[in-house]
Amino acid sequence: MRCQPTLAKEQGLWARSFTRVAGIDEAGRGAWAGPVVAAAVVLPHDCPEIAGLLAPVRDSKLLTAPRREACYDLIAAYSLAYAVGSASSEEVDAIGIVPATRRAMRRAVDALALPPDYLLIDAVRLGEIPLPQEALPKADMLHLSVAAASIIAKVSRDRWMADLAGRADGYGFERHKGYGTAGHQEALRRLGPACHHRRSFAPIHAMVCGGDG
Repeated sequence: MRCQPTLAKEQGLWARSFTRVAGIDEAGRGAWAGPVVAAAVVLPHDCPEIAGLLAPVRDSKLLTAPRREACYDLIAAYSLAYAVGSASSEEVDAIGIVPATRRAMRRAVDALALPPDYLLIDAVRLGEIPLPQEALPKADMLHLSVAAASIIAKVSRDRWMADLAGRADGYGFERHKGYGTAGHQEALRRLGPACHHRRSFAPIHAMVCGGDG
């Protein structure tokens, strides 16, 4: 399988006495509906078997839904701590997707049962958190703790969207998870935007303002 993430970065930080390194990633940043969801995962620094125990873990985008679910269970079982944070579609509309993503990430960090001492983040810097940190491109493909966070965030958000489908009938959220698929676009043409749609996003904004979508 492609793109095996490693513990090289985490091990280097552990050697510098940062024993609670939190990998952080988000899911749903590009969706047209629903929250942006972030996760933080702290892997144990004193478990030599952790890389082997989490061998199936990859960037969530490289895994099928059943494999993500299986990896979620592994991460939940073997991580030192993990937590999820989110920012609603209303928050996305109010402050913008990048600030909302940072807000979700901060909430995930704040929700950790064990406070981290270092942050490894996929692409986004969290300057408001007074901790040493690195924002690294493609961190979810390269670093195991961030790949684990990508799976926790993606599975958590997918479950939320599947639950939403039962309360917003007809949109097919359980299938497309709020992304701009052909099926989602067709549902929007029939039903118009729901309260969970991001009205600041161009395709939804066009519909709300009477455009052709």
